Amino acid sequence: MQNFLTGDDRRFCGTLMRLVPFVVLGALLLAPVRSQAATATTTQTLQAVISPEGGLFSFPNSVTLAKTGTTFTNYTGTLSVQYCARTTQSTGGGSITVKATADFGPTHGPSISSPPSTGDALTYTCSGASLGTNCSGTQTVSMQASTSVVTLAASECTGGGGSCSSSNPNTVSVSFTLTDDPKYYTNNYSATLTFTISAT
Repeated sequence: MQNFLTGDDRRFCGTLMRLVPFVVLGALLLAPVRSQAATATTTQTLQAVISPEGGLFSFPNSVTLAKTGTTFTNYTGTLSVQYCARTTQSTGGGSITVKATADFGPTHGPSISSPPSTGDALTYTCSGASLGTNCSGTQTVSMQASTSVVTLAASECTGGGGSCSSSNPNTVSVSFTLTDDPKYYTNNYSATLTFTISAT
């Protein structure tokens, strides 16, 4: 086979063959550098829906109605209700209410639904609400309907000062009065009251 390459040509091709591996190696070394320089960013919106809320807590297991002194005077007892609340700005509101969910028992004593004498009743007054407005005047406990303890307005909230109350939790004092009817049999009697808080 005839060789058409001259000496100069052979030296040139040899030079080319020696350069090719270095060119390929250079390309391989540059590739990782390019991938490290690539960056990407993204954004994510985080949403929180803050709703109106209300909570009641720290109730004692029972409240004892007691009396001293004059015969057949009323029995009395006081309950401190602790609560937290947040109402909607401008259009919100809320309330704390109470309802008897179990009448006095056993029988032949005081009764919320069927008092033995006209005028027998379990009543209460409210005072010292640190958030919202106390109930007005004397309220009579009922088994049919809830009655007011505290009324909350729009834009009210517990704690932190500013537009919120300075106290956390909030409190209201509920003072109960039970008539003492001579018709009551002697015994220990108890009833169940359910307090409810709502906020909008």
